[in-house]
Amino acid sequence: MSKLTPVTILTGFLGSGKTTLLKRILNEQHGMKIAVIENEFGEENIDNEILVQDGREQIVQMSNGCICCTIRGDLVAALSQLMTRRDAGEIDFDRVVIETTGVANPGPVAQTFFMDDEIAQRYLLDAVITLVDAKHANQQLDKQEEAQRQVGFADAIFITKADLVAEGDIGDLRHRLLHMNPRAPVRTAHFGEAPIDTIFDLRGFNLNEKLEIDPDFLRAEAEEHDHDHGHEHAHGEHCGDDCGHDNHDHHDHGHKHNHHHHHNHADRIGSFVFRSEKPFNYGKLEEFLSGILSVYGEKLLRYKGVLYMDAVDRKVVFQGVHQLMGSDIGAKWGDETPGTKMVFIGVDLPKDAILKGLATCLA
Repeated sequence: MSKLTPVTILTGFLGSGKTTLLKRILNEQHGMKIAVIENEFGEENIDNEILVQDGREQIVQMSNGCICCTIRGDLVAALSQLMTRRDAGEIDFDRVVIETTGVANPGPVAQTFFMDDEIAQRYLLDAVITLVDAKHANQQLDKQEEAQRQVGFADAIFITKADLVAEGDIGDLRHRLLHMNPRAPVRTAHFGEAPIDTIFDLRGFNLNEKLEIDPDFLRAEAEEHDHDHGHEHAHGEHCGDDCGHDNHDHHDHGHKHNHHHHHNHADRIGSFVFRSEKPFNYGKLEEFLSGILSVYGEKLLRYKGVLYMDAVDRKVVFQGVHQLMGSDIGAKWGDETPGTKMVFIGVDLPKDAILKGLATCLA
């Protein structure tokens, strides 16, 4: 079977600079053939000057070999049409970028890649990239739950228009985004400038053993909570300042947080981490997670964990989107001390109840 084609979902609220970033990607000489699916052609669509019009076709060829397709209907139909035309040799592309409308919740778009068998056999969801407009972010996040969901779903976040606000305000915004989603690196992008390797091949939806949680978040959590929910390991063996970030040193850690000043925004999207060096009982954990998913599935945006299970000498990796959860057996623990680390990101989640429930599943 042919290799799966990676897909990146590009989201962000109105005016956050998605089109600017997209134009830069499409104009750059990176040798990739990219198909872009735009959820709508509004006023901010890809400029005609970088398109080579293809008659009345819905799919348009770009001057650098990329192609662009607008959906006026179903995403599945658009993805199928692209594949059919590629199979027929009419067009060529090796990855897809879906630009969502500014007010879209990326959840249903992401779920498409797990729920539709035909799509899942041809495409691989790589990552959700969220752009946040520094000037209007706080106002949008306060008023629009869709803007919060876009942050909660993200595998990487780019702050745009940072030059329009004071540096201290950027630090506060980072802190807010970090508490909503500690697993997405936060970077700034000036006028759409962002290295290609910070956008593509992030493998955000892969079942792998990399669980990146911003160490600043863990430090802040350790300061906020000294109760016994497994947080006492926040400064433990895995967590230097790189916290296992491999070669992803893009967290812009030059910022200094004063973790004792907490932002005054009552965000409905929030996150928390469960950590323990005791193993889970498999049956208890499975029953508890099934219950959590059945009750809170729609409110759980993203969750991921590397688990230490009793009677298993390997890591168990799991992650999910809403009610869709997958798990896999990973590598042996080797020299590292076995331990569980799980992060949950969702809407109005009962944090304490979930942490207590997980603690009762330990062997």
